[in-house]
Amino acid sequence: MTATKVIVDCSTGFISEVPLSDDELKQMEIDAAAAAERKAVEEAEAAAKAAAKAELLAKLGIPE
Repeated sequence: MTATKVIVDCSTGFISEVPLSDDELKQMEIDAAAAAERKAVEEAEAAAKAAAKAELLAKLGIPE
């Protein structure tokens, strides 16, 4: 299946579906990799924050 983009001409209402160029495909892959990396960093930060909170609660003797 070929990746496509949808182009809408609002003045006429004409909708066309066009295949992505090689440059657009490469950029889409780069963007997907960057998004995956950002998500991994955010998940690691959330896990570290949760671990720090659990450690603090344990140190204070407060159950979660």
